[in-house]
Amino acid sequence: MTSASEQVKAAMLDLFRLDGRVALVTGASRGLGAAMAAALAGAGADVVLHASEHPASVTAEAISRDTGRQPVVLTADLGDRAASDQLIANAIAAFGHIDILVNNAGLIRRHPAAAHSDEDWDRVIEVDLSSVFRLCRDAGRHMIERQRGGKIINIASLLSFQGGITVPGYAAAKGGVVQLTKALANEWAAQGINVNAIAPGYMETDNTEALRADAVRFRQVTERIPAGRWGVPQDLAGAVIFLASRASDYVNGHVLVVDGGWMGR
Repeated sequence: MTSASEQVKAAMLDLFRLDGRVALVTGASRGLGAAMAAALAGAGADVVLHASEHPASVTAEAISRDTGRQPVVLTADLGDRAASDQLIANAIAAFGHIDILVNNAGLIRRHPAAAHSDEDWDRVIEVDLSSVFRLCRDAGRHMIERQRGGKIINIASLLSFQGGITVPGYAAAKGGVVQLTKALANEWAAQGINVNAIAPGYMETDNTEALRADAVRFRQVTERIPAGRWGVPQDLAGAVIFLASRASDYVNGHVLVVDGGWMGR
């Protein structure tokens, strides 16, 4: 016989289950996106894996092997409005609906501001901010029409709060992502749609490869992180499951910083 305490524990853990939910994760071919997609699938969700260039087949194979689920793989260049405008519709077609959107895809261009080209600025803003708005808008419309709520999770950055160096477009876009998250939360919270963001700290991903290759800068960054290490993609697993699940039903417009303590230092 199950004890009362065991029943309470099971009920609490059920708040984090995602059985019957469908999640679209952009930029899921590697890094943070792949890790978050695997976490959502492990919690019970069916997942649609987006990638801009190379299909997220490796992520799909790993999820299928580890969970028995069969992800759907989609490709779309989020810098191409015509292509990105079809992404939500294609994700809905794959499983009939979507309940969770994780806007993770992004890029970074590193140049001193005085030498930062219009082309680099436009590309970063289009992919990292404008496409996020369009995907949120289309997913939000679908969730409103279904009248069953939903979860939208935008991936922000420490540069949503700090200026960074030689990345003006990226800092501007990620600052915009936070304000967009709050604006949409204000509109949609009453309809059961939770819009929140995760701001990762310094993570070991492709985007930080150049930074980590600079021995002096790498040491300076590491020394400031209270946890004493850079994050790895799996460090976002708990955060994304929480914000995608019923456990966060009263969390709206929040930016969850996952940075090893960097912002508090």
